[in-house]
Order: sequence, then structure tokens, then C-alpha cells
Amino acid sequence: MTPTEEQRDRGGPVLDADGFRRVAGAIEAEIGRVIVGQGELVRLTLIALLSGGHALLEGVPGLGKTLLMRTLADAIDAHFSRIQFTPDLMPADVLGTMILYEGPDGGRTFRFEPGPIFAHFVLADEVNRATPKTQAAMLEAMQERTVTAGKTSYQLPQPFFVLATQNPLEMEGTFPLPEAQLDRFNLKLEVPFPSLDDLVEIADRTTSHATATVGRVAAAETIVAMTRLARQVPVAREVTAYAARLVRATHPSDPAAPPQVRAYVRYGASPRGLQSIVIGGKIHALLAGRHHLSRADVRALATPALRHRLILNFAALAEGVQPDHLIGEVVRAVAE
Repeated sequence: MTPTEEQRDRGGPVLDADGFRRVAGAIEAEIGRVIVGQGELVRLTLIALLSGGHALLEGVPGLGKTLLMRTLADAIDAHFSRIQFTPDLMPADVLGTMILYEGPDGGRTFRFEPGPIFAHFVLADEVNRATPKTQAAMLEAMQERTVTAGKTSYQLPQPFFVLATQNPLEMEGTFPLPEAQLDRFNLKLEVPFPSLDDLVEIADRTTSHATATVGRVAAAETIVAMTRLARQVPVAREVTAYAARLVRATHPSDPAAPPQVRAYVRYGASPRGLQSIVIGGKIHALLAGRHHLSRADVRALATPALRHRLILNFAALAEGVQPDHLIGEVVRAVAE
């Protein structure tokens, strides 16, 4: 895969597949200087970024969710913003608001003052603590990359990546994310608890006088170029059809749906789930040194792309059935 004339005409850095892997590897290496273990989590977060989408991280406190985003932003020369979501957070606190300014001549005009959402990397910390009104305010920004104030729409910077975190343990004072907002996240990533060796390494790093520093190894324009390059990865029609069959099999009404999906799922994944699998699979393929999407790439992205898009019924909630288990059943049931 080589740079196209279109890439050259757009200006900015020009990358090929080797350059793509080199920059991605450098970013992962810099993150590894701070984040202990969590190699798969780091790679999937990078895939979400390079796919032009967003990611939702779920994990208990103290696992480094916030640190991951800060370190990613440190490794890339881009503007980083952190928003702590609380029940009293208002939409204007996130998006911005109109401010009355007085000029040197005494005249007064309203001017839009951008909020913290106007950044390349936005950490939405504990996003499920905000009210539905504030959560809904982010929908336009996440989907359209614009913010509308009054009659004017303002373009968000590129790249624009939202990494939202939520704590599965603390339910008091939280508001579950609506399905429409969950669907805007390309991937939902679960942060695993560290292994014994990783715990020891974390303790050594965080209780000594030495502090790991992260160098900037990529520019914002490079990330945009990598996103464009990933979309050029070719996909055979039968591979896309395989991914589509996986998505359809998450719907209990589909003939290919396995028995457990029919028993425990109310609604299956949306078309955005298929889009997330395909674009994420393209990046997964490039990082693995391949220039085409394979069925293995589809399976690798199926769980993080679909787990938050399944709406389970009461029986599943009562019996503790997890979406990951159901997606595994779908992968086993759908023939290649």
C-alpha cells in the first residue's frame, strides 16, 4: 500500500503501510513507559483513535484509565482536555456558551466561548455521573464533529477523539448511558485487573523517586493521515458479508441467531457495529503487517465493537448473562 495522489494533494504527512506501523509502534512504546501491561487495551484504544471514532473504558478505580488517556495525549502533539462529569455539570460547561463582551468603544457583542470539548483528545471522566441532558449534549459533537450554539455551528479540531470512562461498581448517583450515546462509541473496552507481576511493577514504579517521561512521537496531522490511510485497506466482499452476518446474528429474530441470543437479547447491534468492526479490523490488519482485512481481524474486533450494542432482556440481567459470552456464541454459530 503506497500513498495516493489524493493524500499528496491534501497536504500534511504522507504515510505508507510501513510508516503507519512505525508511528503506531512508537506510540505504543511511549505508552508502555508509563502503563504497565495492558498491551491489548492500549492497542484497542489506539485502534479506536485511528478509526476516527471514540472509546468507552469500563473498569474499577485505580486501573489507570485516566492515566492511559493522559499518556496517549502526551505521546501525540495535540490539545488534551479533561472533563470531570458530575450530576451538576451543565451542557454549556462542556460545549461552551455565548459571552457578552464589551469592546474598546463601549459597544457590546455576544461571542461564543468554546468549552473543553474543543480539543483533539477529550477525556470524559466518569461520564455516567452526568445527567441525561448533559450526556445528550455530546451526541452532536461525537457524531458530527460540530457544536451548534444559536444558529452557528462550530467545527471541532481534527483528530477528535473522546475517551469516556465509567466505574461499574458505584451505582449511586449515576445515570446509565442512553443507547443512542452508547452507539456513538466505536469500541467499549473493559480494563482487566493487573497480573501479579504487573502489580509488583506498578508498585515499584509508583513508589520510587523516578518518574517516567513520555516523548512526543507523532503530530495531530500524522494521526489524521493514518486514519485516511486505514480507510484505503481493501476488503473482499465475502469478508464484509461475514461481518454483516455476525451483526445480524446478534438479533434474536435472525434465523442464524444462536439459542442463547434468542433467549437473552431484546435488540441486537446496530449498523454502526458493523462499521466499527470493519474500520477497526482494517487498522488491526495494518498493525499486523497485512494489507487486507481478513476474517481473523473481524473476529478480533467483534467483542469490543458489539458488547455495548446488545440490549439484554430481564432474564439475562437476572441470570447474570454477559454480552461477551453471547458474542462468543455468535462467533461460534456463524459460519465463515
